[in-house]
Amino acid sequence: MHAAARQRFARRAAALKALAHPVRLLLLEELERGERCVCDLHELAGGDFSTVSKHLALLRRAGFVQSEKRGLQVYYRLRPVCLRRLLACIDDVSPAAGPRRKEVRK
Repeated sequence: MHAAARQRFARRAAALKALAHPVRLLLLEELERGERCVCDLHELAGGDFSTVSKHLALLRRAGFVQSEKRGLQVYYRLRPVCLRRLLACIDDVSPAAGPRRKEVRK
């Protein structure tokens, strides 16, 4: 495997790892509805403030969210518009999602 391919797969794996936590998925789903203050996201996710901030920082480093400080508050917004399609695909293939569409065999 070429170095460029290894790097591409490593980036993909890192992005998927960033998504691999229920609280981070909850935060992303909330941000799909629009920009939110970190204080609102903290209330939604529960847990302590530093844990929620760490989840958001990881999502920011992975490129899924952007943040902007306004006064004493930090606001987050979703960065990629393709995230909804990715999560819908995961829902579609998840065994816990219930009956799947009938697969077509060739």
